[in-house]
Amino acid sequence: MSPVRMSKLEAAMRTVLAFNDAFNRHDVAGMMALMTEDCLFENTSPAPDGTVYAGRVAVTAFWDSFFQAAPQARIDIEEIFGMGKRCVMRWKYSWGHGNAAAGYVRGVDVFRVTGGLIREKLSYVKG
Repeated sequence: MSPVRMSKLEAAMRTVLAFNDAFNRHDVAGMMALMTEDCLFENTSPAPDGTVYAGRVAVTAFWDSFFQAAPQARIDIEEIFGMGKRCVMRWKYSWGHGNAAAGYVRGVDVFRVTGGLIREKLSYVKG
């Protein structure tokens, strides 16, 4: 009996899920271990286009700063699916659990995964 092989799409979705798990632990090193050296992250802010961070150094610096400013940040996945080298993840991002500044927004990330690593994370938000 031959071993079960994982499809490239399934492998890509597992990479994105592992990235989200690292995000929820605020583990920047773990997140960056799942991104390519030449990665690109397109933030949701400022509207309408968001800031683009290119390369591991810039993306790492963004996440370090982000978690310092949002120590209770959490993303709950509502749905994940993919086609080819792209994965789409619908999410609910929440912050400030249990305090007056608590809130959430919903949105979508479009990921491009190559060679088992995230090359692009393009983020879009509702509201």
